[in-house]
Amino acid sequence: MNDEAVVKVALVSCGSEYAGVHGELESVASSVNAKLVYPEIEIDILDDIGKDFGIEAASPDLRLMMARSKAVVEGLSDVDGVFITSCFRCAEAAIVRNEVRRYINKHSELPVISYSFTERTTAATLLTRMEALTTIARRRHLLAREKQSGLTAGIDSGSTTTKAVIMRDNEIIGSGWVPTIKVIDSATEAFNQALEEAGVKQEDIQAIGTTGYGRFLIGEHFGAKLIQEEITVNSKGAVYLADTQKGHATVIDIGGMDNKAISVDDGIPGMFTMGGICAGASGRFLDMTAKRLGVDITELGALAVKGMEQNVDMNSYCIVFGIQSLVNSLAKGSTPEDVAAAACHSVVEQIFEQQLQEVDVKEPLILVGGSSLIEGVPKALGELLHINVLVPPNSHLIGAVGSALLASGYVEE
Repeated sequence: MNDEAVVKVALVSCGSEYAGVHGELESVASSVNAKLVYPEIEIDILDDIGKDFGIEAASPDLRLMMARSKAVVEGLSDVDGVFITSCFRCAEAAIVRNEVRRYINKHSELPVISYSFTERTTAATLLTRMEALTTIARRRHLLAREKQSGLTAGIDSGSTTTKAVIMRDNEIIGSGWVPTIKVIDSATEAFNQALEEAGVKQEDIQAIGTTGYGRFLIGEHFGAKLIQEEITVNSKGAVYLADTQKGHATVIDIGGMDNKAISVDDGIPGMFTMGGICAGASGRFLDMTAKRLGVDITELGALAVKGMEQNVDMNSYCIVFGIQSLVNSLAKGSTPEDVAAAACHSVVEQIFEQQLQEVDVKEPLILVGGSSLIEGVPKALGELLHINVLVPPNSHLIGAVGSALLASGYVEE
């Protein structure tokens, strides 16, 4: 499938038409040259469809969800990917959504995204998710690329920081990392840092790849050959840096304003989900905790590994009320070490209860993003899941590295 082909996406949903979200789904699909497909089913199978999933759903809409997913697996609808969604307020829908996601992943090779919508979900909110789904369908050959070649650059314009790398013949030879203030200015500064460290000039670069929130703006500015969303790019950068491009892996990316959980098989994302409703499970919460403790964010991890999170009462995962809980604990005599540990555990617990319920966790578990550099975060995640957590070298540069690696696919031999 080439980059221009229309991608057919099966919509397996419950309630999207009632919540006013359906038009947003159609809009975002159109914006990435995708077409939503509504799998046809035989009405008489609805009553017994739950037997195939081990769930007797009370809602007829949820039974329809299961029937449509079965139709997808049986090939009754010709599709390239599946978008599974239901209202975040419905507990029964969450259970069904999870089982439907597992069912499709087990019985097909289609990429799947699982998402819980709210009444305020917009096409802009859905863009990165739908773009990733279509990218996997269109660029599977590119995502299978395991080595970088030539001289390429990758720029990751994130919500809080901008990163850039220069790669030559499968090695990182320069990098830059600056706060994101003005998108183009920050990208230029990070890029110049990487060029200087690499000892090369911009005109020597054979191809540039961009990703992150500012990918379109900086991609146009620098004439990038690759402009791609961060779910596929970051997961590629993660398994590349962790040297786990063969077999199964799970990538947890904790960014400045959101987080992502991605199941990867042979270097290509299969199932994925992306947080964003609450910043309490992001680097922003950890940054606010560090400021309240009067330490730099780089010092928070050293405090956290010395603390006991059990000594702090966290009454909410909300970024506002979570900070309030930490402030109250400090007022009652909790140590900064305990508060730092509690903050790290709060972030990973929220990721576990939300994002990790939407993917199948298979080892190795690779933790990346700026928050992975805070020692208390991988420690808390490992303790929660009872598995080893792998933090690869340059784990904060995964977006830039993934961009440079994939951009090399556009370099003419």
